Amino acid sequence: MMTSETTEPAEPDAQEPVVIVTGTSTGIGLATAVSAAVAGWRVIATVRRPGSEQELLAAAGIAGVELDVRLLDVTDARASAALVADVVSVYGRLDAVVNNAGAGHVGTLETDTLEAIREVMEVNYFGVVNVSKPSMEPLRASRGILITVTSVGGIVGQPFNESYCAAKFAVEGLMESLHPVAAAVGVRVVVVEPGAVATSFVASVRATSDADSLAGAVYSEAFDHYIERTGTSFANAQQPQGVADVIVSAMTADAVPFRLQSSDGATAFVGAKLRDLDGSVVTGLTSTWVAP
Repeated sequence: MMTSETTEPAEPDAQEPVVIVTGTSTGIGLATAVSAAVAGWRVIATVRRPGSEQELLAAAGIAGVELDVRLLDVTDARASAALVADVVSVYGRLDAVVNNAGAGHVGTLETDTLEAIREVMEVNYFGVVNVSKPSMEPLRASRGILITVTSVGGIVGQPFNESYCAAKFAVEGLMESLHPVAAAVGVRVVVVEPGAVATSFVASVRATSDADSLAGAVYSEAFDHYIERTGTSFANAQQPQGVADVIVSAMTADAVPFRLQSSDGATAFVGAKLRDLDGSVVTGLTSTWVAP
């Protein structure tokens, strides 16, 4: 446990609902952790690297709330199970889990290394498994909720995101299959699907690598078109707080559907896929992302 005054946990309150939120150093996870605390939840907020919690702590201070900030690499199954066990030991309950930790990846199948592809799956799929699996027992006890932030990329396959979308598709399949099983024992399972969210994604891709190193010379023209289109999309992106509001609302709702999009744009995008029985609508659309 981190020892900063801001993160020192208060005395457990048996009536205070408890939530674990992963990946809270920035963006959606940060906004969710702070918003949940404001809404009256005891929040265990995890970050992967020591020192990466400073923005989170600053936001919590501004909001006037306390967070119990923990270090966790979600790809470490033992550490994930130990964290869940300790939370239950300290607070006596676990009412919600928000699987938010994840990482983007840009590349394409021919030029990506197998190691890179496996790493994407470890973070975005097995990381969710590692946290969710030990959480099921305490969530059964509290009749709680398991929320996983996926992406519209968990529904619609997107150019130069093959590995990332594959991992998010896998998470969607896991949770959709788990949903009725968990419901039978009193646990609600929900996925939240954001579209483009305001981050430094496009700028960081442009700044750190050129098309040849990310996608290979043979794909460089297509990749340049993809980046141009993506930059336009992210210029009108949803703010992380909008996604956090959807998540926190789901945590407290009496009834919530399995699949939630975080914006009208995300709903329209996902809806096109779910109505596309032969795949021609989606592939016709995404083909325009890599061509003039």
